[in-house]
Amino acid sequence: MLHMMIFGLGYSSSRLAERLRDLGWRVSGTRRAADGNAVAFEDREAVHNLIAGATHILSSVPPGEDGDPVLLQYGDAIARAPAIWTGYLSSTGVYGDSAGAWVDESAPIGLGRRSARTDADLAWQALRRDMRVFRLPGIYGPGRNVLDRIREGKAHRIGIPGQVFSRVHVEDIVSGVLAGLQGPPGVYNLADDLPASQNTVVEHGCRLLNVSFPPLMTLEEANLSVQARAFYSENRRVANGKAKRLLGWTPRYRTFKEGLASLF
Repeated sequence: MLHMMIFGLGYSSSRLAERLRDLGWRVSGTRRAADGNAVAFEDREAVHNLIAGATHILSSVPPGEDGDPVLLQYGDAIARAPAIWTGYLSSTGVYGDSAGAWVDESAPIGLGRRSARTDADLAWQALRRDMRVFRLPGIYGPGRNVLDRIREGKAHRIGIPGQVFSRVHVEDIVSGVLAGLQGPPGVYNLADDLPASQNTVVEHGCRLLNVSFPPLMTLEEANLSVQARAFYSENRRVANGKAKRLLGWTPRYRTFKEGLASLF
């Protein structure tokens, strides 16, 4: 039986696990604490047994201040594992600020605010020859989208002319990884076809909900968290042509409009 072992059964990877189980796969994984679907990340014996028995291994765990916890604790075991496929969910944040220009997988990385992400991305690429690295932009989907933030009064419009970013629906991450099961090793951007400003997305969501736009504010007036404020310091458009060409992947939700319509 095909067996996918997933480090970090979180928002995106849990949906991948559900899809794989529907397809007849065995799926195991880790979480911080053990539950019915996962073992505890710190249970080294249990995790090593899963690594040794998996045909496919995927990590969706982001790096911390001290580095990538999966690589630090289990990197050697993964490198030696008999698996036939390995993968890592990375971030398009590794590209940094491109002043709104398009970036593809050939663009330099390590120019962004999160050097730990770049270090982890490169380390996973170097770990095994069968590695697929999927770089993801802003993720949205059920329970995590601008419609919810508008309803909760937490959506912002920030007056930064020209600011734009890319996003991807969680179901398109799932379909992208599934396509990557048969595609060649390498790095792939999984993003939709229409980068847009946060203001454009918020305004479209308000129209769907038939509510007024939030006021247009400066960064200072919005009083954002450090993490949210840092988001606005980068500006880029993420190209997805490589995944389309080599994996045969096409996003079901080609733009935020289709994605939000499905959630609405």
